[in-house]
Amino acid sequence: MNVVCLDLEGVLVPEIWIAVAERLGIEELKRTTRDEPDYDKLMSYRLGLLDEHGLKLKDIQDVIAQMEPMEGAKGFLEALHPLAQTIIISDTFSQFAKPLMEKLGWPTIFCNELEVSYDDKITGYKMRCEKSKLTTVRALHSAGLETIASGDSYNDVDMILYSKAGFFFRTTDALKEQYPDIPAYETYDELLTAIKGVL
Repeated sequence: MNVVCLDLEGVLVPEIWIAVAERLGIEELKRTTRDEPDYDKLMSYRLGLLDEHGLKLKDIQDVIAQMEPMEGAKGFLEALHPLAQTIIISDTFSQFAKPLMEKLGWPTIFCNELEVSYDDKITGYKMRCEKSKLTTVRALHSAGLETIASGDSYNDVDMILYSKAGFFFRTTDALKEQYPDIPAYETYDELLTAIKGVL
């Protein structure tokens, strides 16, 4: 049995932190996993900026509530449904993901949790497991499943390489050059065709 494992941000929805940066006028928050491979370093940087600007969880959630999935994303997921089980594996947080999952038709998502104080300040974060994307793919394999993976950033590379088949989607030129053997696609039709080709 095959399971399609998809990244969330940059694949199905716009980058949340970039949307927050643009809406709140904090240019430094535009840094993402496309720019910084070390997720702990990136999150420490983000939390420092939130603290510096006095931002609370609700400030970010208000931005997310106005975000929409990428054009064609929901149709792409609907087209996958009869072909294979699909799991979104994301380094985002449940407190961010819920309104976006509703707009995508409530697909299954594995993600992380923010630590939030009584006054709504984001004080830290708890990863679901170490190297969550790779660990999840390995766990699916140990359960007798095969995976097909797609993502756009450094933190997706391991799950792509470890899967039966894997693809970049709307990734950077730097990642294409660094991993020339990973096919890279720009449209959902191309990605769907590639997935069908290995099912």
